[in-house]
Amino acid sequence: MRKPSSKKGATIGSGGQRRAGLKGKGPTPKAVDRDHHPAARRARRAERRDPRDADVAGPAGTVVVGRNSVVEVLRAGAPATALYVQVRVASDDRLREALRLAEQAALPIYEGSRTDLDGLAHHSRHQGLVLTMPEFGYCDISDLTAGDLLVFLDGITDTHNLGAIARSAVAFGASGLVLPSRRSAHVTASAWKSSAGALARLGVAKVPNLRSALENLHADGWMSIGLVPQGDQDVRTVCERMGPERVALVVGSEIGRAHV
Repeated sequence: MRKPSSKKGATIGSGGQRRAGLKGKGPTPKAVDRDHHPAARRARRAERRDPRDADVAGPAGTVVVGRNSVVEVLRAGAPATALYVQVRVASDDRLREALRLAEQAALPIYEGSRTDLDGLAHHSRHQGLVLTMPEFGYCDISDLTAGDLLVFLDGITDTHNLGAIARSAVAFGASGLVLPSRRSAHVTASAWKSSAGALARLGVAKVPNLRSALENLHADGWMSIGLVPQGDQDVRTVCERMGPERVALVVGSEIGRAHV
């Protein structure tokens, strides 16, 4: 019989199990990589919503949340499908205006509990108002060539900028916008909001490649002009020399890739 040793560490007969237990297990995972950590939960919530644009992509279209966002989208005349209002929610001027605009547009208005609206808004902060919108209907670029001015957007990734450009395009008589299918902003609720309804009067087409689309227009007699901050020619002078040509105006952060 051996008396138990009072010393720390491996003892005779342990088979090295204690030494194996002292081996390092690697670096501690980051907080966001641990499922039950608060940081991981916050990251998952952030992935479900875009707090700047206040719109969430849903299976049947776009969901606009928040009182300011809902009111501005309704003011713009966006093609909404229904307005959802939380039962017994505190009323204010924005809520009353949203209801009035929805009634003027003959939109269905539904009431639901906070839990119902939380699920509809993907747990974004909706303030008691959720507006549903259908997917935007893009057209083919051939449907836009009846006019004599098209605006190509290259490298525009902010939906607010897309809406602002749509306003300018309508003001200058453009027949449509042309967007690349990838790495570009697309028409969302925030684009509708910043366009102030201009997207309702403007066709928007998506193409796989801007360069190919421009080359096809060149073959059909179109002229293309690229806008760059460091350009040495005034656009008004160019327009005066153009004459009656049909023009594809290319604007964006990476115009050089379009080879205009």
